[in-house]
Parts: sequence; C-alpha cells; structure tokens
Amino acid sequence: MKHLIMRLTRQFLTGMTVFSLLVPLVAAAETPEERGLAIAQEADRRDTGFGDFTADLLMVLRNRHGQESVRKIRIRTLEVEGDGDKSLSIFDNPRDVKGTAFLTFSHKVGDDDQWLYLPALKRVKRISARNKSGSFMGSEFAYEDIASQEVEKYTYKWIRDEAYDGRECFVIKRYPVDKKNSGYTRQVTWIDKREYREWKVEYYDRKNSLLKTLTIKGYEKYLDKYWRADEMNMVNHQNGKSTRLVWSNYTFRVGLKDRDFNKNSLKRVR
Repeated sequence: MKHLIMRLTRQFLTGMTVFSLLVPLVAAAETPEERGLAIAQEADRRDTGFGDFTADLLMVLRNRHGQESVRKIRIRTLEVEGDGDKSLSIFDNPRDVKGTAFLTFSHKVGDDDQWLYLPALKRVKRISARNKSGSFMGSEFAYEDIASQEVEKYTYKWIRDEAYDGRECFVIKRYPVDKKNSGYTRQVTWIDKREYREWKVEYYDRKNSLLKTLTIKGYEKYLDKYWRADEMNMVNHQNGKSTRLVWSNYTFRVGLKDRDFNKNSLKRVR
C-alpha cells in the first residue's frame, strides 16, 4: 500500500559520504518547483524495492468530547513495479465492522481503483474518484489519504528549510493534480534531510483553510533500508475529532502475490 504508510516510509542510505552527495543534488535544483520535485522523487526512490509486507494496526477514533473507540485491522501491501502498490485492509474488531475489507490498486497516473466490502450489506462497493475526499470508515483519514501518494499525483514547490522536533527538514508544498476530486488545495510537508521521512503534513481544504494536521513518530528501520512509523496522529481542526494509527508486527517479503489482492474474493478474505 503506497497508501498513507508508504508515503511515510523512506529508504535509509547509510554513510555521510552518500548523504553529502545527495543533498547538494537536491539543493542544486534551479527553481522552488524543481527543488520540491527533486525532494519528492528522492524520498520515493528510497522506498523502492521492499517487495511486500504485512502489519497489524490499531485505529483509535476520538470524538470532540474525548470519547474513544478502537478498531483492529490487518494490513497487506504488495509493491507493483512501474505503478502504485496494491493494499488490503481487513477489519477484525469491533463486531460491527468485523469482516469489512478495503482494497486499493494505486496508480501513478489516473484514478486509483478502490473497493470496500461491507459484510452487513454483503456486497462490494466501488469507491469512485468523486468520493475520494470522504471519510475512511468514520476516521479523520480520507480515502485519498489511504491511497498511494505517488509522486506523479502532485506538483511540488520547496518553500523553506527549518528544524522540526530537532531534525533539519525540507518544507515543501504539494498540489493535487486531480483538483476536481481532491478534498485539498494543497498539503505542506516536513521531510527530514537525512533520511527523507515525513514527520508532519498540513492539509488545506477547498476554501484554503487549514483542515487537518498529521504528525508522525516512532520510525523504525527494517531490512536495513526501509523506515516505518509506529504511530500517526491525524487531527481535524474544524470538527475537533482525531484518529490515531498505531502500527505493529511488520513482516516483510512474506511472498504476497497478485492473487492475494482480488476484488472478487473480498467477501471471503480472512
């Protein structure tokens, strides 16, 4: 799933010599737009080659009064060469959502393909591009947040360098290519200069007002290359709600295949 967790994961290149060569390449871009694109491309390049992975996820929904509900989800992701990734989310708890399954085929260009199986209705619902700004399972994450954040889905602009949580970061704006269906006019992202990991994202709505802020913490490195965040927190400034994602039990290269991501088998997924 080059969905939300894939856009928050970056390949680590060891050695100050390699790092010292890469940063000047990014800094050498002539315009803020070229520099922003170069940063996004480097971050994406570092996350190439992981193959597949599975993980467990706790989704903690918090309303404006502080009341919480928790959902347990299993995640499967398959890297697709030359395109966006395939991902499958399977809800195990609580009982009212048990058996719900969400499948995404992400694409570098054009609309992503997304399907949601609702066991109460016993049918598979296709998510249209017009609905991608809608809430994913009642959370503060939209369908477009969960889908792959491919480089080609945005245009970019570097706006400044600054420290965030003790790390020197690039701050870039990204603008959705699909302006008609996206729920955002722009996103502002903090990406650290050393490992190219995202630490904070601000989302601005169609009225150019700050809608949500995503903060990330607890990155860990897997296969000596790939970074995964342990926790992500999305706060909606307009409705007072938030959603926290807590990740665990990452396992890479388990042998997932295309047949494990079949929309026709969503009803039988286990």
